[in-house]
Amino acid sequence: MAMALRAAVIGTGVISKEHLSFLNTSARSQLVAVCDLSKISAQYAAQRYQAQATFADYRQMLTEVKPDVVHILTPPHTHKWIAKDCLEAGAHVICEKPLTPTHEEFRELWAIAQKCDRYLIEDHNYRYNEPILAIEKFVTDGTLGEVQEVEVRMALNVRSGGAFADENIPNPVHKLPAGVIHDVITHLVYLTLRFLPVEFERISAAWSNHGGGTLFKYDDLDAVLIGGSKHARIRFSAHTLPECFDVIVRGSRGYAQTDLFQPYLRCVVPRKAGKQLSPLVNHYINGSNLVKASVGNFSRKIMQRTPYEGLQRLLDETYTALQNGNPPPITFEDMDHTSRLVEALLAEGNRV
Repeated sequence: MAMALRAAVIGTGVISKEHLSFLNTSARSQLVAVCDLSKISAQYAAQRYQAQATFADYRQMLTEVKPDVVHILTPPHTHKWIAKDCLEAGAHVICEKPLTPTHEEFRELWAIAQKCDRYLIEDHNYRYNEPILAIEKFVTDGTLGEVQEVEVRMALNVRSGGAFADENIPNPVHKLPAGVIHDVITHLVYLTLRFLPVEFERISAAWSNHGGGTLFKYDDLDAVLIGGSKHARIRFSAHTLPECFDVIVRGSRGYAQTDLFQPYLRCVVPRKAGKQLSPLVNHYINGSNLVKASVGNFSRKIMQRTPYEGLQRLLDETYTALQNGNPPPITFEDMDHTSRLVEALLAEGNRV
């Protein structure tokens, strides 16, 4: 195996646990530093995940440690200038979503990465969750036929408690173009494009603030996208329960469905039993899968496993590629198409 890459982490928020646990256990990485404005948080993370050093100033960290890879896990409005400094210091950058608030800023940052001959990688972790990989297999092996429709829907009760609901200490995410929804919209978009990588000719996006007040720009999005005969729907709601992250992919032969928050896999397609009995066979097979998923999800709760299981696969593939001098799995085209579509959803001309 090639020499382990020297990795550093900036930001010790909730998502840092997933990144740090990978860096602590992977033979492909060596965790050389953790940086956070809170020295106590940095020291705690370094001790728990066996980092070699801690910093409160990331520029000092870049100078003294000279990491090969930097994971940027700070609030989105800080990503651009931190990433710029890391790239110019000679480090590859793995950054949490959204990489930048606008497509123009993404292209500016990408140009810097190209100039520095470094890779810039946005976290598209849900692409690597087991149910998504299974649906991709259904698509590639022809089980679903030609993909015609994709629906990605997230329900999160962001208005009731939590990091986004405190009016006295507003979360910086509220300042993003789509407010709180901007914190998750990257996921909704890249999953849509994963199964429908088309240029949508017609986009209609309804942005709403049903809960009122001035803290939240929007708490609801309902968007329809059409590209030729292909249709997609992107949906976010803060007012419907239970919380979910649904993905449905419909093809010319059948459809597959999952909820990434409570993982299961449902596939409805013609079966060998014939047209008349296929519905019964689908019920039996999918019912058995749901029972297995319920047992698995109960185990996940007990073991406190999160929906971020795909992040470990993404990071492993990324580090493998970087070690071998190959392009990482999240490409410029992936990030560029995602960023452009997010901007199109926000465009005034596409609003209804």
